[in-house]
Amino acid sequence: MRAALWFLALFGVAVAVALFAGNNQAVVSIFWPPHRVDISFNLMVLLLAGLFLLMYLALRAISAVFSLPAEAQRWRAQQKERAMYGALMDALAHLLAGRYIRSAKSAQNALAQEKSLGVSADQSGLATGHSESRASQLRSLAHLLAAQSAQSLQNKALRDQHLQLALQSSAQRNAQEAREGVQFRAARWALDDRDAGAALDWLAQLPQGAARRTLALRMKLRAAQQARQTAQALETARLLAKHRAFSQTAAQSIVRGLVLELLNEAHDPAQLQQAWRSLDENERAMPELVVHAASRLMALHGDAELARSWLLKVWDQTMQPGYSLGDNLGIKLITVLEASLDSLDAAWLARIETAQLNRPRDANLQYLAGMACLSRQLWGKARQLLSQAAPALQDTTLRRNAWRALAALAEQREDEAAAAQAYKQAAQV
Repeated sequence: MRAALWFLALFGVAVAVALFAGNNQAVVSIFWPPHRVDISFNLMVLLLAGLFLLMYLALRAISAVFSLPAEAQRWRAQQKERAMYGALMDALAHLLAGRYIRSAKSAQNALAQEKSLGVSADQSGLATGHSESRASQLRSLAHLLAAQSAQSLQNKALRDQHLQLALQSSAQRNAQEAREGVQFRAARWALDDRDAGAALDWLAQLPQGAARRTLALRMKLRAAQQARQTAQALETARLLAKHRAFSQTAAQSIVRGLVLELLNEAHDPAQLQQAWRSLDENERAMPELVVHAASRLMALHGDAELARSWLLKVWDQTMQPGYSLGDNLGIKLITVLEASLDSLDAAWLARIETAQLNRPRDANLQYLAGMACLSRQLWGKARQLLSQAAPALQDTTLRRNAWRALAALAEQREDEAAAAQAYKQAAQV
């Protein structure tokens, strides 16, 4: 359709020219004393058009001749720019391939090409596609690649030198992303050197938005763990779990381990209670953490009633049909309750007796009920329960304690043979 319209327009122009020039009898007279030249108007128009075209072509030719030096400089600048980016790509390729010396040399070559390109542009005054912002980013990346190669070669002096140059090159406002990358890499190198304090300092220099990225939080968690800053590591792990940086199982495992470490760092009951209050509701509901916190409180000679209040929810869960804490955790729960039998109240004694009656074949509950009766001076019932539990207990510590308690009961009733036999069983465990 467009071609047809062009043809119609061309035919219209041809018709107009034919109508105008076909019957045009005009004459142009040129006086050049003592001569006179008469030419037709149509020829005059053609001569003027030809003269205009000739002058236009001559001016274009002259402009092309005078622009040759500038074009040559621009071509050389383009070649340098291509060589610069090629050297940068070679540096990255060599780094990924493990050729660190070649990578450093290519990065140095890219920096030299960039410097030469900048000097040439300043001297010639030509504008190239290599803007100042791109130049800053390229210098930062080249120094960063050289620093990474030096880090891989354990040349820390050269690494720090290129690191500082990379920071200087990315100091401009339009190179903020490159600067964040340099800071992230510096923090990673500090972690590799086991310098947790330096890593935390680098991460603290990040902008607020960058500091909450998953990469920053991962490194912060690792640095806090290396620096033994368990509270900060726990807070970071919670943020990572909130951002779903780990799977649910992995997040629970990491948080559980950090909470256990936080509880173990407490050196008196007040510190332990403060650490326990710093946990959130989900963490205080984990049976492993509850039992460990109560065990730690009893080891620090804390309030036994407080420890049992922590254990109450776990105990109720344990007594539900089909629920099991696992052998190790269940034995630890029994051990913690045994350590607080001296101050056991009537409510807890009723809970233990009810649990033993509901599960008469559970040797651990028989042992706990027997030790509770022993603390209340119920000698006969204690002897009956411990006699049933001692041969069936799987944990060596509980079995030894059960035989020793039976030996003490036998000595109390002056049965030397039974006491000797019980001590023998305790020694053989």
